[in-house]
Amino acid sequence: MAEWTADAEVVVPFHDLDPLQVVWHGNYVKYFEIARSKLLQSIDYDYPQMRDSGYAWPVVELHVRYPRPLQYGQLVRVTATIAEFESRLRVRYAIRDPQSGQRLTHGHTVQIAVKMPEGEMCFASPAILYEKLGRPVPCAR
Repeated sequence: MAEWTADAEVVVPFHDLDPLQVVWHGNYVKYFEIARSKLLQSIDYDYPQMRDSGYAWPVVELHVRYPRPLQYGQLVRVTATIAEFESRLRVRYAIRDPQSGQRLTHGHTVQIAVKMPEGEMCFASPAILYEKLGRPVPCAR
C-alpha cells in the first residue's frame, strides 16, 4: 500500500503551557490537527472538499502517548500518516525533535464518514476517498 504522509513544524507557544511549564496534554491534539490538515490538503480532500463531497468526517476515537514533554519555544515536527482508509480513516501521528529525530509524542485518530445531510454513518469509506488516494474503488461502493 502506498503511504500518505505530511509533516508540519510547530513552535510551542507560551499559551499552550500548563502550570508546570510544559505543554498541557489537551494541546497535543491541536498539533495533530495541524498535521492532519496538511495531510488532507496534500490529497485535495481537506474539510471544505469533504463537505462539498457530501460527507462529514468526525473524529470518533483519539489515542495519545506522552513519553517526553514539550516545552515553550521548542520546535517540533508533527507527522501525520494515513494508516487505514477502507472502512474508516485512521491517521497515525508522531511528534519528533527535528534535530535528533527523537519521538516525543505519538498517537492516532479515527474518523468515520457520515453522509450529509442525512447524518447516516457509512460502514465503508465512500468512493471519493479512494479517488483522492488514487486507489481503485471496490465494486460494492
